[in-house]
Amino acid sequence: MTYPIAVGLILTATICLLGGCPSLCEVDCRICKPYCACDRPGAVCQDPRFIGADGIMFYFHGKKDKDFCLVSDFNLHINAHFIGKKGKKGRDFTWVQSIGILFDSHQLYIGAERVAKWEESVENMVIKFDGKDVLVPAGEGEIWKSPEAGLKIERQEETNKVRLRVEGLLEIVARVVPITSEESRVHGYDVTEDDCFAHLELNFKFDSLSTVVNGVLGQTYKPNYKSRVKLSVPMPIMGGAEKFATSHLFSIDCAVSNFGLKAKKVGDGETLSFECGDGSGGKGIACRR
Repeated sequence: MTYPIAVGLILTATICLLGGCPSLCEVDCRICKPYCACDRPGAVCQDPRFIGADGIMFYFHGKKDKDFCLVSDFNLHINAHFIGKKGKKGRDFTWVQSIGILFDSHQLYIGAERVAKWEESVENMVIKFDGKDVLVPAGEGEIWKSPEAGLKIERQEETNKVRLRVEGLLEIVARVVPITSEESRVHGYDVTEDDCFAHLELNFKFDSLSTVVNGVLGQTYKPNYKSRVKLSVPMPIMGGAEKFATSHLFSIDCAVSNFGLKAKKVGDGETLSFECGDGSGGKGIACRR
């Protein structure tokens, strides 16, 4: 028996995969429609390609083997460690290898292990909470919790993908992916057999941010934020690396740090909300507050 809705979903999912979304093509069950998670606001994917809260896509290359502040607010701070290699045109090709999250008095680490040859069935994600290894039970849907911290981590697949939630603060979908030989060929990464540059692809959702939130991604959540990137070019680049540079993954010494300061939330504690629609031309998803 043929089910038209299921067949249509398979076809549109195939289009999603072929349209440049090999690893984070997901399905919105509410509308029975696939979408590329890397095109959603709050996404950090690829050679770091960001989608801001306003739906505008931009690249922030940073520098390999350095750390940068992605989000800094009064009660939340997120840094990222970049890995990469020198490109033929001079700039570094970079990817997010790990993130360090600070909230309350806690430290949460999510990272990708270095891998030579990629195997999807092998767990290459490392999670640590307050310096101790977190071992989420094997199996899709399995859960690890820290009730005292309001932290919940759930496996989204058998390996290398989790959904993490800190109650009242944020939710992250994190997946470890490699640079494939095809990606290397198309983009000129020249990735060799000794390192597939396994890295994180991330989707952030924030429950409540202040009006002065900052960071490479965080700044785009300010109520009156206006993007400074050139939208007319194929690869809009966010500059200002010196503002976002930090000394290590759990440091709050970047120039735009707000962590630990007195909070002033939007609308006396209201969360920022957005209405989003499909973007065009590969620029992400258009949103308005």
